[in-house]
Amino acid sequence: MNTLATILPSVLPLAAGWALHVRWLHARLNSARRDPLTGLRTRDGFTQRATALLKDPRAVVVLADVDRFKHINDTFGHAAGDALLKATADRLAHHVGRSGVAGRLGGDEFAAVLIDDHGTAADLLAVLHGVLARPADGQNPDVHTTVSLGWARACDFPADDLSGLLRRADEAMYAAKQGRAGLRRAGLGRLFATVAGRRSGRRGARTNAPVVAVAA
Repeated sequence: MNTLATILPSVLPLAAGWALHVRWLHARLNSARRDPLTGLRTRDGFTQRATALLKDPRAVVVLADVDRFKHINDTFGHAAGDALLKATADRLAHHVGRSGVAGRLGGDEFAAVLIDDHGTAADLLAVLHGVLARPADGQNPDVHTTVSLGWARACDFPADDLSGLLRRADEAMYAAKQGRAGLRRAGLGRLFATVAGRRSGRRGARTNAPVVAVAA
């Protein structure tokens, strides 16, 4: 008993210090996985959470790309562009909800995975598409644009992992952008092929990527 009483005073500060260190490391890790502008998860943080969510067959993968973003930056300045990105991120995160995850993959490209509890993903994303087109709150109302969305149901492509589903959502999003449809589901209609998940003109893509037809 005396030995324990002697050891405890020296051990407890070490244990407390280690606990604080672990909390500090955890906070740093979380910070590194958050985009400083939007507060959304970065690619690594998004990938980790999204991969876990894809175990649910109700999962839906969404890719969003801000239309004419360079024009916004060039015309109204980078502060206006940043405000638009922040508004897009906030609205996307709100619609995904706590059961899903949203992330900023880079630039004006965002991704999300949501759990479609009631089979109403198409309706939810149609509403989201309209919301994303609104001007940012408190900003110049002229600073607004649309956001093209592509999405894929995980259960439609059971052999695909997150990378494959993002590729399909990217193809659908690009088709929506090219057709000015705003929103497109993977597996429906004619899509633009990608190579390793990148469309023609993007890093890692072939310049002669073919156009392919995907059965409805």
